[in-house]
Amino acid sequence: MSLDIVILAAGQGTRMRSALPKVLHPVAGNSMLGHVIHSARQLKPQGIHVVIGHGAEMVRERLAADDLNFVLQDKQLGTGHAVAQAIPALTADTLLVLYGDVPLIEVETLQRLLAQVSPQQLGLLTVNLEDPTGYGRIVRDAQGQVAAIVEHKDASEAQKAITEGNTGILAMPAARLSDWMSRLSNNNAQGEYYLTDVIAMAVADGLVVATEQPHDAMEVQGANDRRQLSELERHYQLREGRRLMALGVTLRDPARFDVRGEVTVGRDVLIDVNVILEGKVVIEDDVQIGPNCVIKNSTLRKGAVVKANSHIEGAVLGEGSDAGPFARLRPGSVLDAKAHVGNFVELKNAHLGEGAKVGHLTYLGDAEVGARTNIGAGTITCNYDGANKFKTVLGADVFIGSNNSLVAPVDILDGATTAAGSTINQNVEAGQLAVARSRQRNIDGWKRPVKITKN
Repeated sequence: MSLDIVILAAGQGTRMRSALPKVLHPVAGNSMLGHVIHSARQLKPQGIHVVIGHGAEMVRERLAADDLNFVLQDKQLGTGHAVAQAIPALTADTLLVLYGDVPLIEVETLQRLLAQVSPQQLGLLTVNLEDPTGYGRIVRDAQGQVAAIVEHKDASEAQKAITEGNTGILAMPAARLSDWMSRLSNNNAQGEYYLTDVIAMAVADGLVVATEQPHDAMEVQGANDRRQLSELERHYQLREGRRLMALGVTLRDPARFDVRGEVTVGRDVLIDVNVILEGKVVIEDDVQIGPNCVIKNSTLRKGAVVKANSHIEGAVLGEGSDAGPFARLRPGSVLDAKAHVGNFVELKNAHLGEGAKVGHLTYLGDAEVGARTNIGAGTITCNYDGANKFKTVLGADVFIGSNNSLVAPVDILDGATTAAGSTINQNVEAGQLAVARSRQRNIDGWKRPVKITKN
């Protein structure tokens, strides 16, 4: 069965009170529409058609991809009118309609819905709600079969008492679509062409409307304002937390944990409170992450430890290595096995060899550090001359004294030592001691300045 997917994303979202089109508002670091597209791709359709209107150019620019066909709806005349705009581009046997502001729909739910579709049968996703206000009601006949959908504003009091609501998510045989679209009317309270009217047409044409429901009603929750957006955010985070815990992660408090990307985890991982994982993060077995850490596009190998208040981005922490507290690892930072980065240390494009130690108050940029090398507090690599960047290379078993300035390009070879307070701007050969500081003078009889008394 071939599949086309149409995603409706033309709405303005006035209740958001924002210049940003509604579907571009983020949930877990990705736009709502981005989440829907991600789910659509997993169904492997032959086409994904995104109907855009309000803020069309911004939406197109933010989400442009080779596998997306953007269809413009000049005037927002209802969901039926929106789907009709995509008809010329549809070639598959089955059509699935999704919504750009319903980001939490599960792929498994959509697969169950699509399994209901045949030339003589539609698949409709419905949801039972305690308060279905605002939802179209599912009207069933005496045999319990779906007969029609009535929008809330058009519903009678008896119909408003129905608790089964329409999600809008619909799968149907595409061959019927053109005929149904041509028969749509805007004779209703909104003056719009409702896609939901297709249901009554299908029934009249002798088709069966089969229904499926999501496992969780939040799957089909949309966001029309900032409050609903926050509800989607929290539900996503709790869902992601449950997924990780099932894989062997201990979360100190799932309500104080955020994922904003794609996270892969091993077993016996411990994550403390207020941790944010962004982008693509790989966490292997026995990793520990302390409170208030941000980890973005990074890999933490087996047994790595990230201590409190550290910021890790574009980095690799090797097996048994540790960083923090208050460490910052910027893109290109690599720690080999058992390397140590301590408090208030910043790395950028720096590679620490096995067992290397950078304990405190240090900046290493564009640096290569050999195994077991120890770097004293207050050391900086002077890697930038105002126009170009240069590399600092430290061999194995090097000892860098405290308060050193290493002026790149410079090589300090195996087993060399630099004295505290040195500015090193020449290579140091293996085993040498480098001392680069002015001679100390002790001056007798020196008088301290005296505070001037002001009248």
